[in-house]
Amino acid sequence: MATQKNNTKEDFSRYVKNFWKLFCGVIGFILLFFLLASWGALGTMPSFEELENPASNVATEVISSDGVTLGKFYRQNRTPVKYADLPDHLVKALISTEDERFYDHSGIDARGTLRAVFSLGTSGGASTITQQLAKNLFHGEGSKNIVMRVVQKVKEWIIAIRLERQYTKEEIIAMYLNTVDFVNQAVGIRSASKIYFGKEPKDLTIEESAVFVGMLKNPYYLNPKTFMDKSLARRNVVLSQMVKSGFLEEAKKEQLAKKPIKLNFHPESNNEGLATYFREYLRDFLKQWTKDHKKEDGSEYDIYRDGLKIYTTIDSRMQRYAEEAVTMHLSNLQEEFFIQNKKNKTAPFVNLSIEETNKIFNRAMRNSDRWSIMKDQGKSDEEITKSFNVKTNMTVFTWKGEKDTLMTPLDSIRYYKHFLQTGVMAMEPQTGHVKAWVGGINHKYFKYDHVYQGARQVGSTFKPFLYATAIEQLGISPCDSIIDSPFTIPKGRHNVTESWTPRNSSGTYRGMVTLKTALANSINTVSAKLIDRVGPKAVVDMTHKLGVSAKIPEQPSIALGAVEITVSDMVAAYSTFANQGVYIKPQMIMRIEDKKGRVLFEPTPESRDVLSKDVSYAVIKLLEGVTESGTGARLRTGGYGGTGYNRVTGHPYAFRNPIAGKSGTTQNQSDGWFVGMVPNLATGVWVGNEDRSAHFKSIIYGQGATMALPIWAIFMKKCYEDPTLEVSKGQFERPANLQIKVDCWKAAVKDTVSTDQENIDEFDF
Repeated sequence: MATQKNNTKEDFSRYVKNFWKLFCGVIGFILLFFLLASWGALGTMPSFEELENPASNVATEVISSDGVTLGKFYRQNRTPVKYADLPDHLVKALISTEDERFYDHSGIDARGTLRAVFSLGTSGGASTITQQLAKNLFHGEGSKNIVMRVVQKVKEWIIAIRLERQYTKEEIIAMYLNTVDFVNQAVGIRSASKIYFGKEPKDLTIEESAVFVGMLKNPYYLNPKTFMDKSLARRNVVLSQMVKSGFLEEAKKEQLAKKPIKLNFHPESNNEGLATYFREYLRDFLKQWTKDHKKEDGSEYDIYRDGLKIYTTIDSRMQRYAEEAVTMHLSNLQEEFFIQNKKNKTAPFVNLSIEETNKIFNRAMRNSDRWSIMKDQGKSDEEITKSFNVKTNMTVFTWKGEKDTLMTPLDSIRYYKHFLQTGVMAMEPQTGHVKAWVGGINHKYFKYDHVYQGARQVGSTFKPFLYATAIEQLGISPCDSIIDSPFTIPKGRHNVTESWTPRNSSGTYRGMVTLKTALANSINTVSAKLIDRVGPKAVVDMTHKLGVSAKIPEQPSIALGAVEITVSDMVAAYSTFANQGVYIKPQMIMRIEDKKGRVLFEPTPESRDVLSKDVSYAVIKLLEGVTESGTGARLRTGGYGGTGYNRVTGHPYAFRNPIAGKSGTTQNQSDGWFVGMVPNLATGVWVGNEDRSAHFKSIIYGQGATMALPIWAIFMKKCYEDPTLEVSKGQFERPANLQIKVDCWKAAVKDTVSTDQENIDEFDF
């Protein structure tokens, strides 16, 4: 009996020892497992430096001069915010729903973990906000393999504890909300707030914050854009959790739960938002900038991941007004263009044969994406050409919004060839800061940038460069007189291969006129006489000194604007006159910062003296004459819609302040220009079709004063209606001790007799 008892005791003792051995072994294994994980034996663990600077794809942000985000460059659309920028109710909704003991644990919620273990996960998981942050930062989506998931979970615990030691609770919350992917290209709470509700996180309402917290459980299936009912139900669960945690009154919850989710959905893409063409120019600039400006370790900055902040000179208000001006004017003018081409068999081309028209379309087909794709697929030219005549469903651009239609690809090419394009740029002459940049009518459908890429013939807007050369070299003034009469430059003179006899667009001659009148009315014979006197080379040299980069032939015909120049170069050149003869290269970037706010780049303004203050002011007075009594005079009376087609009534221009400007129209009305200036803003506008053979048939619609000037006028009208912009209505600064006569009212009233006989003799060529 005693022996049996002893055996029982020994067995019990052995079981106890085995139990403790097993227990200690399990604990030891777990400790070893954790140690191995923390040492990196089970896979790379983040270093101290990585915890200090957790790697994440942060979007590069393009910011206007008035602090508005114009757009982003990203692989993941993430723009971090600080804890101070988060509304209190968003934080409370997050904690009450995702981690109610967040402020009580150090990265791992022991109570929640035990509950999850004993219930085998049926009562919910035990992942804390800090663990979710660790997962988002360092390995993303959990593995499907059970063993690998256990390893990941252990690593999450270790990283979570380290994060808790490294950061404050507030920093962890901000970091977590900055890493969540809310789908629809919205990574992080700031991008999500902008995309789903069109506002900053700090402006979110309680129910909007609850929507985002609700999405954390499953961002795809609980996003309100795709699954509104599911998102609404989950939002109300979050509100209930806030009541349970004491963050919200029951009555308030009942009130909010009845509200629908009101989205203000704004998906972000390079084709939408403000300044789309400018942002694309900026992308190309940054690609080169990253090659020339390396990180400290010698690697290149990644504009899609490194969270750069690009502070630009663009003013979001002016940019919006410029885009609105384009829409208001061209939507009307385009309607007239379609009407005029209804019976045109070669529409939209004028005075072309069927064969010439087909050549244009064949070239367009071969330059299309469709042709390139099918060619890569091994299709023959015959097969590809045939496909362009098969009707297919497509979405096309219209000024009234996108339209779904059935059309052949060839018909779509013909349709898009009808559209009038534009380039608009506004710049501050004294600083070179570009304030607005509209490179076309719609970046999604028309990629070509007509501000920076597209050089077009400038017509009479070139003439101020000629007049500036003549005033400087010949010592003449705007009030001096010259005879408007037929004039010929003979063969061989100035390297002309055939004699050149320009004619006035009106077909008439005025006799004796002042230079101010000649420029105001774009009198071609006067321009021909002036370039004959100073020589084409002097005019080309002057134009280049004014910042025009185009190659210009040293031919007399340039006097009438047979020169292709970009909008950006034209605006910069004109700005030199407003800046008292000092050229300043257009500047689009104020500075570039990294995601920590360190300044990486600040451009140095490029400037040079080109003209004396007196000569520059004389040109300004010449250009004021254009808007007082010349081709720009409709600025004093005209309407938003221009003359001859669907006017937007009730808004006459009626500018009374000094304006210096010049319109321009090229041969066959292929290009319409207007460049206008007030003392602190110069703006250039070009309008025309993609192909020069597509244009209005008559000068009534095709002249620069009809095609381009109204855009300038609408834009300026809107700028003046916004007093915060402080656009000048004052006089251009007059140089002290001005030596050039500019007050032409002292000359003969009818502009037919000069008060200086010597001037008549000198300029009667």
